[in-house]
Amino acid sequence: MNSTRLSTCLSIACAMLLASASALGKEPSRPECIAPTKPGGGFDLTCKLAQAGLKDHKLLDAPMRVTYMPGGIGAVAYNAIAANRRGEAGTIVAFSGASLLNLALGKYGRYDENAVQWLTTIGTDYGTLAVREDSPFKSLDDVVQALKKDPKSVSVGGGGSIGGQGWVKIALLAKAAGVNPRDLRYAAFEGGAEHYMALMGKHVDLVTGSASEIRAQKANKIRTLAIFSEERLPGELADIPTAREQGYEIQWPLIRGYFVGPDVTPEAVAWWRDRFATLQASPEFQQYLADRDVLPLTVTGEDLDALVKQQVAQYRELGREFGLVE
Repeated sequence: MNSTRLSTCLSIACAMLLASASALGKEPSRPECIAPTKPGGGFDLTCKLAQAGLKDHKLLDAPMRVTYMPGGIGAVAYNAIAANRRGEAGTIVAFSGASLLNLALGKYGRYDENAVQWLTTIGTDYGTLAVREDSPFKSLDDVVQALKKDPKSVSVGGGGSIGGQGWVKIALLAKAAGVNPRDLRYAAFEGGAEHYMALMGKHVDLVTGSASEIRAQKANKIRTLAIFSEERLPGELADIPTAREQGYEIQWPLIRGYFVGPDVTPEAVAWWRDRFATLQASPEFQQYLADRDVLPLTVTGEDLDALVKQQVAQYRELGREFGLVE
């Protein structure tokens, strides 16, 4: 190859690299992940997955900070980003299926699922039902029989008010048992680990939660009666039976991921998606997720937009079944 042709090829290659870098933009200043709840729980975990993963894989020059914005199981954070912090390129916000449920039920005020840009999912979690280690409830059927006898005799704690995902998980069990969910004795908590603390303090008899929260509650001597997944989960949770195998066809998968403000530039969105794609392709990060009982799931771009709209529609229909929306 002569020198002129080599020079031309190098010029083209450099131009392509510069164009690629320009399309992705540069690292946003002051990267931040907002967990829209108090410390502890699924939103906190979702932010810390990003924080640790991006740091360990050297995908951020500046450390990512995790901040907390509790209120309405995500409502305060969603409204803040959709209304006042619309163009913050360095800010990502954790979301889950619980966020989408609240959107479907109109709990986020005037903003719907189109008010933000959905960045990427990180994994899938599943609903659970847990009791204290010394609880007389030894199986899901024990809970069902108690609910059938007297729904008010069992106090249940969960994240969010009536209609929120904490309530829906026990409402699905009540429905399967032929009990009116409206007759349940339900105590609402903001999120984080509040409902587990209430369980340990004997303020409630059982709690609804998520599989990814089990590991963090080991020291509290909590026993999980069922996981609302299609099959048993791998690893340390393999000994926990599903609701299905105990005779109750209840499943509650819960996607976890991140969104950004509606005015964040396409270049910044592309930058974040590129970093997460690199992270999620790493076998080490896949193991990191598994060690925290989160099943890897990567959906982004138009596919994620479609998934969000699909899940919001499904949750809205579920809300109609329970008389929560018209």
